[in-house]
Amino acid sequence: MDHIDRALLERLQQDATQSYAALGQAVGLSAGAAHERVRKLRERGVILRTAAEVDPAAVGGGVLAFVTVDSTSWMGDAAESFAALPEVVEAHVIAGSASVLVKVRTATTQQLQDVLRRLYAIDGVSGTQATVVLETFFERPVSPLTATAEQD
Repeated sequence: MDHIDRALLERLQQDATQSYAALGQAVGLSAGAAHERVRKLRERGVILRTAAEVDPAAVGGGVLAFVTVDSTSWMGDAAESFAALPEVVEAHVIAGSASVLVKVRTATTQQLQDVLRRLYAIDGVSGTQATVVLETFFERPVSPLTATAEQD
């Protein structure tokens, strides 16, 4: 991946609805060359999907919490159990005192309490600890410009 691919990725993360002509102009390529580069980035799995960014509060997800999950056994095989809870928007097996970290969005704290009950019911879960977010300063996508895996 070179600096042009990284620039294309940055532009697409800002606005994935841009035309290939606009993308190409921004990085010094023709529309066709920009299209071909984006196609190759998709084929290589660099671009996983294209999605609309939705305001969580506008669709009933105004309460954000990060929940650490304690367990009595390895939770690495429990992905489907966590994915079955629609309020869980991310789940990660982690190192440290807890086994899993989940990001949960609900409309109310009462709904968050219900999610905590359902998390606790997952086989192997021995406890949860929730941290409710009061304010988010920012969230950012992965920056293709700071990646150092491959040099230009």
